[in-house]
Amino acid sequence: MTESDQPSSTRTPFTTTTRGPIAPTGEPATVSPARWDAIVADLAERGVTGTPELVSAHAVTWKSGALGCPSPGVSYTQALIDGLRVLVSADGTTYDYRFGTSDTPLLCAR
Repeated sequence: MTESDQPSSTRTPFTTTTRGPIAPTGEPATVSPARWDAIVADLAERGVTGTPELVSAHAVTWKSGALGCPSPGVSYTQALIDGLRVLVSADGTTYDYRFGTSDTPLLCAR
């Protein structure tokens, strides 16, 4: 078979990206008082003493129950989950909180 006899591929080649900070995605959203209180309580449990300030909040459809922040060795629901990504700043540190359908926050520590 010659080179011209080879079938041509119409597949797009794989591309790779470097992991880095995830920029907010989705539409801007409002953080409910219950969710804000849950974030403040979680930060207090972690010993954060500064006053938390909202950096951003975006509605996100997560691809699984991991809410975009999987832990190695943990199994998650494999379904689309409408939720919220909230970035909060306190004591000079930014915290990345994720919500699914409940008011319980997941701190995504990357």
